[in-house]
Amino acid sequence: MDIKYNTDVIVVGAGPCGISAALEIARGGKKVVLLDRAKYIGSKNMYGGAIYKTALKEIFQEDFNTLPYERIINSHSWTFLNNTGSVSITYKDSQNAEAFAIKRFNLEKWMLEIAKKEGVYYAPNTLVKHLIQQDGYVIGVETELEKYYAPIVILADGVNSLLAKELNLREKYKPKDVILSAKETIKLDKKTIEERFNLKEDLTNGATKLYIGNPDNIKNVFMMGFLYTFKDTIMLGVGANLADLVKNKLNINDLLEHLKNHNDIHPLIKDGKTLEYSAHLIPETGYNKMPKLTDNGVIIAGDAAGFINSVHFEGTNYALISGKLAGKTALNALNENNYSQNYLSLYKKELDKSFILKDLYTYRNIIDRLYSRRGSIMNYYPKKMKEFFEIITSANCKSKSSQFRNYFLSFLNDRNIKELIKDGFSAFRCVLDIFFGR
Repeated sequence: MDIKYNTDVIVVGAGPCGISAALEIARGGKKVVLLDRAKYIGSKNMYGGAIYKTALKEIFQEDFNTLPYERIINSHSWTFLNNTGSVSITYKDSQNAEAFAIKRFNLEKWMLEIAKKEGVYYAPNTLVKHLIQQDGYVIGVETELEKYYAPIVILADGVNSLLAKELNLREKYKPKDVILSAKETIKLDKKTIEERFNLKEDLTNGATKLYIGNPDNIKNVFMMGFLYTFKDTIMLGVGANLADLVKNKLNINDLLEHLKNHNDIHPLIKDGKTLEYSAHLIPETGYNKMPKLTDNGVIIAGDAAGFINSVHFEGTNYALISGKLAGKTALNALNENNYSQNYLSLYKKELDKSFILKDLYTYRNIIDRLYSRRGSIMNYYPKKMKEFFEIITSANCKSKSSQFRNYFLSFLNDRNIKELIKDGFSAFRCVLDIFFGR
């Protein structure tokens, strides 16, 4: 049958990736429809709380100056938790303005308004149920109410992309392939936040904290926490491997409550009021389980393609740039009137040249290596850090040389040499991966 297309491109999913793709297409003079199942922009999406300048400025250019951020994040801390305290490393630079604390709803509302001005047609509250195929090509989508036809469909529908699975473009995720993250938005007045985090009153600086460690050894779960400061709220969250949660019959909220009550964190959120609770799955498949990124008439981008670097908590910038590259590929395909998988594979070549696949390749084995040594990372070494600084800071009338000698000998007493070698080898392999990455 002859196909009567409604538009040039259909983008499924109105997160940063989908909006970026749609904007690129509209700027290229083509018609694009942006479909999203949420009733209003941003209501189905979640992230930690930070957005980074480089990707945003590349896509939104002069409009970047109107970004409705709440604080500039220029204090970054990595905190290793133990049962009673912590050891922290903090990097501060008051002149650094690369990261911004902005609520996800405000970010996507701002992005969407710019995209609509450029000609993007946005259709919220629209659930895409199936892809329409003919002669081996995707030619549109079927929603609950109607059918949309276009020669190219871009899938930016998130971590659990049912449409990508419908085409068998990716394997079914196993519990160990995803992280379940939960966070709370906690209300505190502006002055209290600034006092507790030593921030300026003019919002030119903010703080983020990454928490590593599993105090009290909650069934040896591999977990990481995060905190971001906003104008008059704090976002506190935790992420854990879904396989660990299932195996140990734990609810992610149990870990979040445990984090909130830790001696290092409770004073920061004391007397705060929880305004919102949210949870979200995050892909952790990386380069080794990357799906087939294109097929006849279809391109996959963002979380749907597993573009996340969980070591550095990077995801939104991957979404923005992969969305732009997907949009660029779609424009070229429209101009050439070629929607075959072979032609659309130019998208993969663009990704290969970008930081996205270079980084994903570099970190392709690191998560598995860290996970295999989670007992060491989450419990043993945070505990040994505590013992080390107890010696450094004590004045207990005991010989420092004997204390340090006993400290280093304790590694052999409570960890057999085989385990220490495994820890060292795993760390060395991680360093090699990073050093010899693409």
